[in-house]
Amino acid sequence: MKQSKLFLLLEILMVSAKLGLTSFGGPIAHLGYFHDEYVRRRKWLDEQAYANLVALCQFLPGPASSQVGIGIGVMRGGLLGGILAFVGFTTPSVVMLILFALILKGMDIGNAGWIHGLKIVAVAVVAHAIWGMAQKLTPDLSRKAIALLALICTLLWQTAYTQVSVILIAAVAGFIIYKGQKEDSPATIQVPLSRRFAFICLGLFFGLLIFLPILRELTGSSLVEMFDSFYRSGSLVFGGGHVVLPLLEREFVPSGWLSKEAFLAGYGAAQAVPGPLFTFAAYIGAVMDGWAGGLLATFAIFLPAFLLVLGTLPFWVSINRNPKITGALKGVNAAVVGILISAFYTPIWTSTIIAPIDFAFAALLFCMLAYWKLPPWVIVVTGIIGGYLLG
Repeated sequence: MKQSKLFLLLEILMVSAKLGLTSFGGPIAHLGYFHDEYVRRRKWLDEQAYANLVALCQFLPGPASSQVGIGIGVMRGGLLGGILAFVGFTTPSVVMLILFALILKGMDIGNAGWIHGLKIVAVAVVAHAIWGMAQKLTPDLSRKAIALLALICTLLWQTAYTQVSVILIAAVAGFIIYKGQKEDSPATIQVPLSRRFAFICLGLFFGLLIFLPILRELTGSSLVEMFDSFYRSGSLVFGGGHVVLPLLEREFVPSGWLSKEAFLAGYGAAQAVPGPLFTFAAYIGAVMDGWAGGLLATFAIFLPAFLLVLGTLPFWVSINRNPKITGALKGVNAAVVGILISAFYTPIWTSTIIAPIDFAFAALLFCMLAYWKLPPWVIVVTGIIGGYLLG
């Protein structure tokens, strides 16, 4: 029995590691890879259970694709299965981005042409993400209006509290507008976790969110400050990796922990590696405090996602049958689109598109990604070469 359990856990680790090495293209693409591997090929769960799990992870803040992977690991092999699924999927991109940060550390990269090329890649990638998400998440006038108001508020009042407030107001608006609409009831997800354990995880999630800022003020420790910033960023992000950009930028660039050039260079490099975009935190942590800082940042930014998945899986079926909850989620998702556009304008657009040639090159990269359907690593390589030649 123990041997079969060990083989099961090793299988989870190996399959997730293969996905971590090959899953390019962002969270939507990751969900497609997961569906092909876990549902079609291995039949670890059926279509309805997978759709149910994806709905849960879209509802929660944090990296949706990573949370789906964790949930599948939990359903397949319990708590340890979830941990191994996360480790396998995340480790390849963490290692690559930490190495990239260590190579760049100490270099004068502010005026390097290839760095400017990476920044233009970031423009094309985020524009493509906004385009796809807007089509899916703002299909009607009400949600378009929520997105517009979120854009205006987060653009004119650029604070961490603004984004949280906008998300809460959007949830209330969605609750009011869509509370009468009924959704199809999902099938039951079988989860080998108790509700008592789920309550412990949720208590830990909210406890850390409240306690870490207090500990930060009391100790003045740079490590606690760093952990708190990454944990809070991972706790308050709806919509996946691209939305974490403004939170991380406002946490670390104004404070001088890293330059805007280094920040956007890492963001461009994160497009070139497979796996979740949240591993961008590993790059920031490594720039700030070497490889140990990269590992600490990775643990801190993904910890909320882990606690939320473990804390909500046992309750999701009853939650998802409530049309008021799904209505609130529609409002939140619409606000995410507005927040994304705000982040696209500043810091990405304002610090990157300076001359007409920059806009022309960004348009070329966008078409390569959106219309010619070229893989992201091709876009990144083209951006580096083009930036070098233009520089």
